[in-house]
Amino acid sequence: MSPAPRTDHDNFAQSLRGDGFCFVDGETMRGHLLQHGSLQDWPAFADSWNDLAPDQYLASVGRHRRRRHAVFRAGRDGAIERQPHQPHYQSLNYNTLQGDIERWFEPVHDAIAGGASLTTVLGFCRDFFSTLAPQTQAWHIELHQFRIEARSDEDGQPTPEGVHRDGVDYVLVLLIDRHNILSGTTTIHTADGTELGSFTLTAPLDAALVDDARVFHGVTAVTPQDPQREAHRDVLVVTFRKTA
Repeated sequence: MSPAPRTDHDNFAQSLRGDGFCFVDGETMRGHLLQHGSLQDWPAFADSWNDLAPDQYLASVGRHRRRRHAVFRAGRDGAIERQPHQPHYQSLNYNTLQGDIERWFEPVHDAIAGGASLTTVLGFCRDFFSTLAPQTQAWHIELHQFRIEARSDEDGQPTPEGVHRDGVDYVLVLLIDRHNILSGTTTIHTADGTELGSFTLTAPLDAALVDDARVFHGVTAVTPQDPQREAHRDVLVVTFRKTA
């Protein structure tokens, strides 16, 4: 019997196993998401980035970022359940700029957290990352809505901590919108700084899948294309950490 033909899902997994990362274009990503649910509320989901709260932890160093945060738990085959609101914490080993502090961010709105689009994204992540970790029975999931603002007198910094790891197992970075910006190139590195690859998320649903235990990642600064107009980069970041 001939082996079953390889699927894009298989290719994603092979890339993460072999290279530690994978870029997925928006149209391909849309197709995979729709295998896990609906994106029927996408306009409202994307619009929710217009109601993010300032990141007060960065304000003191003059960097402009807005965000909301939520925590979920999922079994490898079971329901994905939102957890009580809690701080986001990273050690200094992973975040030299803001490590070793509990950072409390405004929560993701209930309608967004329980909506079709986010449920679909989380379902895709659970099923895909579980194929890479077949012994894992449960996941701690954190998600972040980020808006990076670029101004005429100051670049926007998607990763102000520099090239880094998040201290989790797997990461999805999903582009929601780019408005009037240039650059914002994602770079992937080994621990010694060697660059393994780079790509720029430019279209809605363009995605990066990252094996955070193996590689480091960063994003170059964004600048306004037209300095007289508002400029921003909106992404959803979802992290998965093994709990059992």
